[in-house]
Amino acid sequence: MHNSNDPRVLPMRNGIAPSCIVLPMEGEGRLLDFLATRLPAVSRDAWLARIEASDVVDEFGVAATPDSAFAPGVRFYYYRELQGEADIPFHEEVLYQDDHLLVADKPHFLPVVPSGRYLQHTLLVRLKNRLGLRDLSPIHRIDRDTAGLVMFSVQRETRGKYQSLFRDRTVFKEYEAVAPWRADVPFPREHHSRMEESAQFFRMHEVPGEPNSHTHMELIERQGAFARYRLKPVTGKRHQLRVHMAALGLPLMGDPLYPEVNDPEEGDYSNPLQLLARSLEFVDPVTGEKRRFESQRRLRPLSDF
Repeated sequence: MHNSNDPRVLPMRNGIAPSCIVLPMEGEGRLLDFLATRLPAVSRDAWLARIEASDVVDEFGVAATPDSAFAPGVRFYYYRELQGEADIPFHEEVLYQDDHLLVADKPHFLPVVPSGRYLQHTLLVRLKNRLGLRDLSPIHRIDRDTAGLVMFSVQRETRGKYQSLFRDRTVFKEYEAVAPWRADVPFPREHHSRMEESAQFFRMHEVPGEPNSHTHMELIERQGAFARYRLKPVTGKRHQLRVHMAALGLPLMGDPLYPEVNDPEEGDYSNPLQLLARSLEFVDPVTGEKRRFESQRRLRPLSDF
């Protein structure tokens, strides 16, 4: 039986593994017509050019032709391309690498995985290109706006063991953030709330109901109207730390989404989100060793605000 997670029909190209589309069981006509209709973000002429370059191949390793018929239920692999991708002029560092695990220190503004208008300038693709690791895969993710530590699995055979660390909440994560200070909001504190996706799909918000998110919060230092905080998420909801701090009336400095959307123009890197994935600590499920990794990056000093 074909294994869709192990496509060998097309090699990795420029750090990008081939994408896959499974044709529905009902349909007729030409493959080219289906692709142009089903995936309109790629023009018909572009699909034709890919087919003529033998860059659209079925699961049996047969390259499509302009006249290939629609093939119900068959997988086709192709390369995703992105025109006019903006350069992100900040660079990641690899803090640790062995046969199973890689830990990278990500800069602000760099996405972890390809999405939307980012492809080559993502942490995953940069590392694949740099290190030649075809099976590299993130074990967890942080926001594009957030800097700091990201763990990757190097090989499929042990990936599940590392993923279970996050599923079972046996990784201790520590973040650092800069936000306003308020005398009426005491620290340390435990913040529990119910978080759900808002009407704006790219934002989360707190709603009434049984809590599904939990963050431990501490004050590190204060200078005037601003402070540096240590945030320890117990759960891992999307944008959890940003939402929790904004709910306290302490939105993170440089946040383009909370409490209001204020996206900078493309290429404006002047005001990075002041959130850093500072450390990760866990017992390695393969070696049994206790691991602790710390980011080498720093947020802006409080005197800058």
